[in-house]
Amino acid sequence: MKLIMRSEFDNLRLNKNHQYDVDSNGDKQVVKIYCGDTLIAKKVTHKKSIRYFGIKEFKDYLTEE
Repeated sequence: MKLIMRSEFDNLRLNKNHQYDVDSNGDKQVVKIYCGDTLIAKKVTHKKSIRYFGIKEFKDYLTEE
């Protein structure tokens, strides 16, 4: 996975064809976005740090804005 921008992550998250899952553990939270059974992106929040990751082909899953 590689770093992506927040706007790209939000585009994937708001797509009605994608599902997402949230895991929390203490100070760390992970939001994973799936298309079917394929993990396409994730957001990792640890204390005040937020990072967005996407698979190499994540742009294939983006919608027109």
